[in-house]
Parts: sequence; structure tokens; C-alpha cells
Amino acid sequence: MAQFYALTKPRVVKLIVFCAVIGMLLAVPGLPAWQPAIAATLGIWLVASAAAAFNCLVEQHIDAKMQRTAWRPTAKGELTNTQTLLFSAVLCGLGMALLYLWVNSLTMWLTFATFVGYAVIYTVVLKPMTPQNIVIGGASGAMPPVLGWAALRGEVGPEALMMCLIIFLWTPPHFWALALYRAEDYRQAGLPMLPVTHGAEFTRLNVLLYTLVLFAATLLPFIYGMSGWFYLASAVVLGGWFIAYAWRLWRRYSDALARRTFRFSILHLALLFAALLVDHYTRQWL
Repeated sequence: MAQFYALTKPRVVKLIVFCAVIGMLLAVPGLPAWQPAIAATLGIWLVASAAAAFNCLVEQHIDAKMQRTAWRPTAKGELTNTQTLLFSAVLCGLGMALLYLWVNSLTMWLTFATFVGYAVIYTVVLKPMTPQNIVIGGASGAMPPVLGWAALRGEVGPEALMMCLIIFLWTPPHFWALALYRAEDYRQAGLPMLPVTHGAEFTRLNVLLYTLVLFAATLLPFIYGMSGWFYLASAVVLGGWFIAYAWRLWRRYSDALARRTFRFSILHLALLFAALLVDHYTRQWL
């Protein structure tokens, strides 16, 4: 069972589900109805886990060449292709059925499109083809709050699209910080990540530029009226902190700093969405 659990990339999926739950909570005033919220959470978790398992199946030979991923069960040969494919198909089928029967068809189709975007378009097509794989493929990874919003509202509103845009712009600096200190891994695996194709200095500049654009995007919920002053203060502090990391990374690079930047980027996104949630409820209850 441990090998199958590892296939689901639980740390990544937890962040996906967290963002989807935030989308659900922000979609309605007060607390959402428990039945569709729980069904949507489980359904999105299952389909995201299925996509992660399929990714492990497709990339098993690449994973075996990289220190960061060589431990994965598919890379080590602990699970067969048939076992992995069947596991992914069962998870995806269960998740889709749960979303269709207990949530709504829009959420089901959006979640399935996200599965295809990550597991097929990004993993199979974009990742081995272009150094812009993270930028283009980031669209599927940015969908969780849209899925959560659609689950409770039955539609995709501008608020959900703003959250999607934030994650979309967050993805490149997040992954390129990782790629900088794992560049040799990607080179050995034959993947055209930006540090491999364009060099570390160009990648570091792009990390900085994206954090600046991301900072502007994080202000949109306040400008639109979706959030209040607490969120704005949180976005400014977190955004400034991320920019400071990116500036230092650009000016005085080290692998240790790239690791800290990568780890902070995860904290940045989690705290930013948590601030949105706190702001949402404090504005209602105070």
C-alpha cells in the first residue's frame, strides 16, 4: 500500500486540495453545505491523485535518472505498468463518478480537463518539448480554486479566475527555483528545463520578473472588491518577501538560496490563500 500511496504525490496533492477547498469556502457566504463540499473535496483529491500516478507511469525512465525522483515506486520497478495504470484509472473513475453524482457535471468536466492537461498535455507533450513547459502547463495546475468555486456555485466567476491567475503566475518562479539547484538532474534526464536550455542567469532573471508580475496579480482580489484590507496587507508582505528572495537569487546565487526560495514559494501560496479565507470570514462576521 505504501508504494501506491507514494504514487499519488501526497504533498503536492495536499496543496491542490487546499486551494480547491479555499475556492469552495470563498464561493458562498458563511459555511458551505457539507455534502457537496465533502464530495467535491474527495472527488478532486481522487482525480488529482490519479493524475500524479499517471505522471509517475509516463516518467518512470526519466525519474530513474534523477536523484529527486529515483525513489518513486515506478522508477524503482516496485510496481508494474499495469498496476500503476489500473490504479490511476480506478482513482480517476471514482473521483469523476463522485463529482458527477454528488456535485455537478461542470465540476466533473473541469476536473477531467485538468487531469488531461497535467497528465497528458503537460507530462507527455510539453515537458520533454519546450523550456516553457512550466508556463504553459501551469494552466492545469492553477485550476483547483476554479474547481472548488464551480463545485459550490455551479459556474466559474471572475473571483475564481483571479485565483487561477495567481497560481498560474506563481508556478514558474516556484518550479524554476527548484530547477536551478536541480539543473544537473534535468540535464541528465534530457528535459529542456529553462536552466538547461538558457542558463542559470537567464532563469534567475525570469524568476524575479515573474515574482513582480505575480505581486501585481495578487492585488486583484482587493481591487475587484473580493477581499479587504487584511488580505491586502498579507499580499503586500508575502509578495515583498517573495520578491526579496527572487532579487537575492538573481544577484547572489547559491543552491542553498534556491532551495529556500523554492520552499518559501510553497509557504507564500498557502499563506496567501489562507489570508483570502480569513479576510472572507472576518468581513462577514465583524
